Amino acid sequence: YFDRVNLMLNPDEDDHSSLTTTQRLDNYTRGATDSALEALYFQYGRYLLISSSRTPGAPANLQGIWNKDVRPPWSSNYTTNINLQMNYWPVETANLSELSAPLNDLINHVATTGRETATSFYHAPGWVLHHNSDIWVATNPVGDFGKGDPMWANWYMGANWLSRHLWEHYLFTGDRRFLTSAYPIMKGAAEFSLAWLQPFRNYLVTMPSTSPENVYYYGDHQIGNVTIAATMDMSIIRDLFSNVIAASTVLNKDAEFRKQVANAKTQLYPLHIGSQGQLQEWYEDFTDIDPHHRHTSHLYGLHPATEISPLLTPEFAFAAKRTLELRGDDGTGWSLAWKINMWARLLDGDHAYRLLRNLLRITRETDAKYGEHGGAYPNLFDAHPPFQIDGNLGGTAGMIEMLLQSQNSELHLLPALPSAWKSGSVSGLVGRGNFVVNMKWSRGQLDEAEVYSRIGGPCTLRSSHSFVIKETQQHSAPSKQGHVLSFNAKLGKTYHVSSVDNER
Repeated sequence: YFDRVNLMLNPDEDDHSSLTTTQRLDNYTRGATDSALEALYFQYGRYLLISSSRTPGAPANLQGIWNKDVRPPWSSNYTTNINLQMNYWPVETANLSELSAPLNDLINHVATTGRETATSFYHAPGWVLHHNSDIWVATNPVGDFGKGDPMWANWYMGANWLSRHLWEHYLFTGDRRFLTSAYPIMKGAAEFSLAWLQPFRNYLVTMPSTSPENVYYYGDHQIGNVTIAATMDMSIIRDLFSNVIAASTVLNKDAEFRKQVANAKTQLYPLHIGSQGQLQEWYEDFTDIDPHHRHTSHLYGLHPATEISPLLTPEFAFAAKRTLELRGDDGTGWSLAWKINMWARLLDGDHAYRLLRNLLRITRETDAKYGEHGGAYPNLFDAHPPFQIDGNLGGTAGMIEMLLQSQNSELHLLPALPSAWKSGSVSGLVGRGNFVVNMKWSRGQLDEAEVYSRIGGPCTLRSSHSFVIKETQQHSAPSKQGHVLSFNAKLGKTYHVSSVDNER
């Protein structure tokens, strides 16, 4: 598992391996350059996932397998409003697809208990999962010994978000047998959402609705956290409906249900841009009580979903960028990791790199136990604080997003390469369509790449500069964003990509 991926950043840089990790983190926090430490952190995330998500077994929780407390923070549970999902963001792209099995097993189990919760709590079909689960696969709303705040305890979108992971596993592997078994679970989540949606202003909305775990001002400076049609709700449902429609089409089944879902999707409350140019978090342009809140839930459509894209929806991409600017570059460890992924999706490698440096600022056990300023402990564990493994795994996923993206039915090579990574190489990354990608670059530009097709099928490549494919002698064509080339890849064949500048 571990040897499938190699990453080398700025190989000609000074060697710091004679220093301890703590010394390197100290120096790095004070502004030193240490690209090898960044590469080490990348592989460390892969190691942590390999170690805590083996099969058969339980999926990685908030501490992986490294909890040291009798009563651990948040009970070492599965928090499904971001943290569990973030643990598995690198599982496909980092060439560890088999290690998604524990998560897929958990999804199967919560889909079973979630049907009981949907029936007994809401008299609704399908299945539902609230913000927190555990190895006993609880799906009902839970709180802090009966004192749960609705802004997190009553969030009910876990089933929909986890269903995205089932669809992603299919997109990366092309495994129709898996999709056949996963589709009923995705359909069940859609059934609950269809029953939950209600008409409002000629749209379908969620009501009541929350945006984990945020609050806002409304009216005469009153504080609210429950509303209708929170942007995250609508984006998650839109994403789920799109994926259910696509899965139903691939499997050629449930045509009538597909029409029902497609019709409802057209009526969902749309995205809105607020008075500051930001993507609105709520159905009205309410004022944030905490403008630097750690959650960026309303940007779900940018990442992990694909609703917002600089290439396809530039207006909303700009609004997402404005949202991130307003939220700021600070936050807890996992929050920083999510922002790395988002800035990468906005194709801004330098800003993503700035967040990576924040994620690697040294934090010590003596620092605030439950703080808003995360970083890395001396052993590279992610500091929420306290320790949460999702920041490590999300950080690894974010670095991959800087090097390879494939969410727009194409392989985007070095889409968000920061200027700090002037030269380097990476091998073994995986894109949707089950393509394995190796790349080398220098002077901040792609030199060459290899694309291996595990299952065959259409392949579109995008790069910032012109390139040619050796096997087909095709040359890329310029587009609004870099250069693009499409071809039909054969199963088991490797295609060699060269920069035209290098050819000359």
